[in-house]
Amino acid sequence: MAIPESTVLVVVGPSGAGKSSFLRLLNRLDEPTERMVLLDGEDYRNIPPRALRRRVGLVPQDPALVPGTVFDNVARGPLLRDETHLEELLERLGLTGYEDRDVEELSGGEKQRIAIARTLLNDPDVLLLDEPTSHLDSAAEERVETLLVDLIHELDLTVVMVTHDEDQARRIGDRVLVLRDGRLDRVGPVEEVLA
Repeated sequence: MAIPESTVLVVVGPSGAGKSSFLRLLNRLDEPTERMVLLDGEDYRNIPPRALRRRVGLVPQDPALVPGTVFDNVARGPLLRDETHLEELLERLGLTGYEDRDVEELSGGEKQRIAIARTLLNDPDVLLLDEPTSHLDSAAEERVETLLVDLIHELDLTVVMVTHDEDQARRIGDRVLVLRDGRLDRVGPVEEVLA
């Protein structure tokens, strides 16, 4: 299965179907026991893990922020851009002026936006999102989802997003992959697969 550039592939399926494991395979946090994963036609095992993770950025379900400021968390990626780029990214995510705020004082939606900023700062080729709105209240979920849609189109990102919410899959996705028991059940355009 190939994921075309500038496509949002949404991965859905019941709990335990292997959705998060699928993302871990794409980012080489786990490796396939059969077959291989190619990035631009190259076996990703030939790419050093740090370089691969810059190109294939993962935003986990739990933002996993470290104690400290927003700046400390966003700028802790392996490839720090200039501060102007960081400020522009925070502004785009609605976090202007947050650089010196302690992450312990942030809401769930703000923490999730910090995790997204941290990943996007490395300018990835592919963005992996593991249920990016699952722990948020409805207002924060709507804000994060709107920001993601805007960023995906503005930055022309290739995205693989896991969600348990088929309505969200319809709103964000171009294509959908359905997993059942760790196996591919269906894949195709959202309007066909989730009809």
